[in-house]
Amino acid sequence: MDTMTLTTTGGTGTASAPAGPADARPHTSQPTARAGRPGRMKRLWRGSDADPSWARPALFGLLLVTLVLYTWNLTASGYANSFYSAAVQAGSDSWKAFFYGSSDAANSITVDKPPASLWVMALSVRLLGLSSFAILLPQALMGVATVGVVYTTVKRQFGAAAGLIAGVVLALTPVAALMFTFNNPDALLTLLMALGAWATIKAIEQASPKWMMIVGVFIGLGFLTKTLQVLLVVPFFGLAYLIAAPTTLRKRIVHSLLAVGTMVLSAGWWVAIVELVPASARPYIGGSQTNSFLELTFGYNGLGRLSGDETGSVGGGGGAAGGGMWGETGLFRMFSSSVGDQISWLIPSALILLAAGLWLRGRRPRTDLRRAAYLVWGGWLVVTMLVFSFMAGIFHEYYTVALAPAIGALVGMGAVEAWQRRSSAVGTIALAAATAAAATWSFILLSRTTAYGDWLRISVLAVGMAAALLILATRWMHARAVPFVLAAALVAGLAGPGAYAVSTTAQGHSGSIVTAGPAGSSRGPGGAGGFGGGGTPPTLPGQTGTTQQGANGTTQQGGPQTGGAGGGMGGLLDASTPSTAVVAALSADASSYTWVAAAIGSQTAAGLQLGTQLPVMAIGGFNGSDPSPTLAQFQQYVANGQIHYFASGGRGFGSQNGGSSASSEISTWVQENFTSVTIDGSTFYDLTQPLQ
Repeated sequence: MDTMTLTTTGGTGTASAPAGPADARPHTSQPTARAGRPGRMKRLWRGSDADPSWARPALFGLLLVTLVLYTWNLTASGYANSFYSAAVQAGSDSWKAFFYGSSDAANSITVDKPPASLWVMALSVRLLGLSSFAILLPQALMGVATVGVVYTTVKRQFGAAAGLIAGVVLALTPVAALMFTFNNPDALLTLLMALGAWATIKAIEQASPKWMMIVGVFIGLGFLTKTLQVLLVVPFFGLAYLIAAPTTLRKRIVHSLLAVGTMVLSAGWWVAIVELVPASARPYIGGSQTNSFLELTFGYNGLGRLSGDETGSVGGGGGAAGGGMWGETGLFRMFSSSVGDQISWLIPSALILLAAGLWLRGRRPRTDLRRAAYLVWGGWLVVTMLVFSFMAGIFHEYYTVALAPAIGALVGMGAVEAWQRRSSAVGTIALAAATAAAATWSFILLSRTTAYGDWLRISVLAVGMAAALLILATRWMHARAVPFVLAAALVAGLAGPGAYAVSTTAQGHSGSIVTAGPAGSSRGPGGAGGFGGGGTPPTLPGQTGTTQQGANGTTQQGGPQTGGAGGGMGGLLDASTPSTAVVAALSADASSYTWVAAAIGSQTAAGLQLGTQLPVMAIGGFNGSDPSPTLAQFQQYVANGQIHYFASGGRGFGSQNGGSSASSEISTWVQENFTSVTIDGSTFYDLTQPLQ
């Protein structure tokens, strides 16, 4: 290991100050003559000379198992969130749509997020062709990469055992298993934040302005993935550097300012282009009311998420202790019935080990690297968890994947630190308490579902509590028995989330609001747990149908009923698969039109677009509440012969929460002035056939 060896004897552990990063120590030279390539392969398998012989094979095994877990049933989700899949399809067809993150290749409107995550998936589709596999494979690979980054970062100061524990905890977190097999932006965001933590630790070790600027690049790219959420990790990244970097205060401040400048540049170039290009030359910025990315960033996707005042959204939350459409807010939100089984399995243990770790490192020098690591990961967890707990605006359970790397790191770091300091009461008690907390909370969470019967929760509780008690007695225990006690503690802590993770990847998920967990749970695959803290979404007028958009013409059964009236063309939460007859009708003479169809709401449009692979205008954006296009603009498009059909039954929330009523006005105008046609049970209006 880099600093101390984790022994499994019953004797007293010895702690020493970190000896410095592993890559700063001299390594034994390897033969380079005849065995040059075998020598490199051996080093690849063996790793650093300071690592135990099992470290690198164990890492490769962890990454392989994670890859299998995340990919073995990958295409079961079809197009997953059709809202983003349609934008990926558009970006694979048009470089302009690729750059802006447009919903369609004709660039009528963008998605309500910046486009970085879409870029990765669109490149995959350009390489492999449009399919569920091409869209979701990058997400799974991001998951494997995130596990590797967390392992590498933790290992630098705490050794290979800590890194492996951290990686396993992350890989088996249920919401991570969900988001790394889904196509929301959260997968890339989580990877970039983990890379930011890795670069921060490197910067602190070396007091390096270069590495601080690299931190800024990762944070900037995170902003281009999901705007302000990435900034939640920044305060303690910066604080850790200002406290622990081994250089003068003046240089620490200058290096931090360089990081901020790099962050602004790495995100600002795209923002500047979008804001400076005339509105007539680019798509409308989805989610905004004024066609401004800055308004989107600081309004709907920014401060509005905290206050609940999100113009154009489907509703807000309650107060600090109230319950609204997005569930109750408050200090214990992460442990609630709707969120707890997604992320909270090891949060109590992580907090116990964080507190113990900071206490044990309390008297170390300012530049102590282990304490700096606790600040980086601990600050990430605490700040992000508090913001999620009290935000009154739109909140979905899957947002909590952003906590998973920090939880994994703190459990790995804290467990090894406590074990190495088991000669002190703090170390032993902290490790035993963390084990007992994990077992107890897992028992409670497993009691909320009947999917695994009673045997799993009872076994977890019994094994975990026994391991916690035995940890207190390891100094009097035979050395050969100690590894079994530690293994029991790990199994008790990981069995519950592991079962949930496997159940999550065993089934498909689709729609805008998805949750992890076993089939038959209160939310289930593709369930809508985000409304009201775990219930079903509000029913919209005229909703029918249950089919959900799948890849390559497949359909997914189940989930919320989101089909629109008059043929099930989809709704706010998910898209539906258009029939062969509908696809044929929309595709006929498609080259004569800019958009083969228009529909209210992005999900309705997405289903038609993915079925035809042709541009479909999403009127009003995701919620149907954006003023894009206005009635006058739409009338001009129709007069110019640019739109063929208008799909009846598309659903948004119109002017909900102060949004635009343009979509309602357009729908009324179309119905009053154009001929309706029924195509295989679906109602459309032919915009080339006005009423006489």
